[in-house]
Amino acid sequence: MNFRQITFWLFTGLLYIGASSLFGSEVSIQPVTPNPSPEAVKLLKYIYSISGKHTLTGQHCVPLVGSTRLAGVHKQTNHYPAVFGQDFGFSAPGTWDGINYRQQIVDEAIRRHHEGFIITIMWHAVRPIEEEPVTFKESIQGELTDQQWQDLITSGTEINERWKSQVDVIAFFLKQLRDAGVPVLWRPYHEMNGNWFWWGKKAGDTGYKKLYRMLFERLVNFHKLNNLIWVFNANEVKAYVDPYEKYYPGHDVVDILATDVYSEGFNQMNYDQLLALAGDKPIALGEVGTVPSQEKLRSQPRWTWFMYWFEPSGIRQPFRAIYDCDETLTWEELPWVKIAQPKIHYPILK
Repeated sequence: MNFRQITFWLFTGLLYIGASSLFGSEVSIQPVTPNPSPEAVKLLKYIYSISGKHTLTGQHCVPLVGSTRLAGVHKQTNHYPAVFGQDFGFSAPGTWDGINYRQQIVDEAIRRHHEGFIITIMWHAVRPIEEEPVTFKESIQGELTDQQWQDLITSGTEINERWKSQVDVIAFFLKQLRDAGVPVLWRPYHEMNGNWFWWGKKAGDTGYKKLYRMLFERLVNFHKLNNLIWVFNANEVKAYVDPYEKYYPGHDVVDILATDVYSEGFNQMNYDQLLALAGDKPIALGEVGTVPSQEKLRSQPRWTWFMYWFEPSGIRQPFRAIYDCDETLTWEELPWVKIAQPKIHYPILK
């Protein structure tokens, strides 16, 4: 452990311990989930404690290629990302987002949690008018008619019951994480303010807001999942992409607000708009196509993490600079990490 790591370990540890004094009483920093797990409370308090001071590094990982992306980050930076991301998927077994990898995703999340990584999971959900597996273009980027959407949000309809069954499958895997004491940064139905997913651009109280709240009710109240930290994850606002607040379901069901940045260069407008909507809640970069620069993080200090979406190896990006700078925190700098190196799992492709 070098001097920088020791300094940040002590500093972030003090921040974590003093979170209640920095952000009000401990009671005020609680997940929106009733009776949240101790692990979820601890993680959310830690995220509050670094808000405005540091940004956690993150990497999306794909089960088809094991954890080789962690090795790719380490090769370029000599560090590991603090946030480990995965997607429950939708596609045929053995493909990039194969539904057969879900148990592997859970097992890997548990292993990574024990190594100290922060876990974030998402789900490109299938349309509730068809069965898994599906293809991305035809289903995830497909559409629902107005009548199908109305049936989806109406209890007791065939589509509504099919949706419940699909959610229940995912709940089975999330419960394993709950029982293993793994808190999850859960970001469902992302990029809803764009029109490229079947849940996108559904305005009004019977639109996206209703679907999000239905999912919250199903997972939290029906399935008793208390390990989830709920992330409202939109897309950067630009031409043909609506403002964040148009689809925001409310502070009572959102812990953290995030946006995905691929084309607008972390512009100040998006940062300011998300901050205005978030108020005192943390904000994050749920997905990024390029990593933010040190200068950008200095001018936008409230980002609590970024998750790089693509393969890190061989791509010209300032990975080393952003992982080395004082504004970011890596896996080694998380105050609870007690091991020298994580274990990298290489896949056996068939």
